[in-house]
Amino acid sequence: MRDEERVGATREALSELPRQGRFITFEGGEGAGKSTQISRLKDRLNAAGISAIVTREPGGSPTAETIRELLLSGKVKPLGAEMEAVMFAAARADHVDEKIRPALASGDWVLCDRFADSTRVYQGEAGVDPAFLDRLEAVAVGGYRPDMTVLIDVSPDVGLSRVAARSGASGSSSDPDRFETDTKEVHMRRRQLFLDLAASEPSRFAVIDGGTSADAVANEIWQAVRARFPVDLGHAGPAAPDARRDRIGG
Repeated sequence: MRDEERVGATREALSELPRQGRFITFEGGEGAGKSTQISRLKDRLNAAGISAIVTREPGGSPTAETIRELLLSGKVKPLGAEMEAVMFAAARADHVDEKIRPALASGDWVLCDRFADSTRVYQGEAGVDPAFLDRLEAVAVGGYRPDMTVLIDVSPDVGLSRVAARSGASGSSSDPDRFETDTKEVHMRRRQLFLDLAASEPSRFAVIDGGTSADAVANEIWQAVRARFPVDLGHAGPAAPDARRDRIGG
């Protein structure tokens, strides 16, 4: 067999193999702009020919969305931080089974607004034992850990001002949730815990300054993703900006 025939046969064989998707999570404090940037990254991946889905935590599956309503309404708060952590883990386990696992198996990229790192930060800041959180995480994620985590870092002053602007916008029905209404000191401690996590796992995290413009943040994220997955993305370029999509906050 000639060399070019061997190459063609190899390419054909590889094309028939099941393609595993990539799992990218977005983390950060309140008002970091995660939802905006996830949407922008999805568009850029789609423009590069990559199928990507957007999901969120808590939520992402019907059962997990029901748990989300309980958690963000504050109804679970009186039961304590450990019970909140258990509820987050239950939602996460269902989310992984019902949405994340099937999407990755089909070759889709999964872009998730928050994942296990948020539980480690939010419930860890509230005093839950790290060993307890380790056990919950091991059960909930079932071995599905992010290939990459984008940490959008903003000061609590910036993030909370965005939350307030979003809630006070004309026609908005979005009230601050159970975690957004915590004190500034709590938000500051969470920010530092996120940064500590990123410093402990530099090969997984990309820390992005979320205090700049939406365009600047999106470009920095895109460059970080391209650097992390050069084989998948090659010379893919950016998607066109969309003013209706590219808001700040979330």
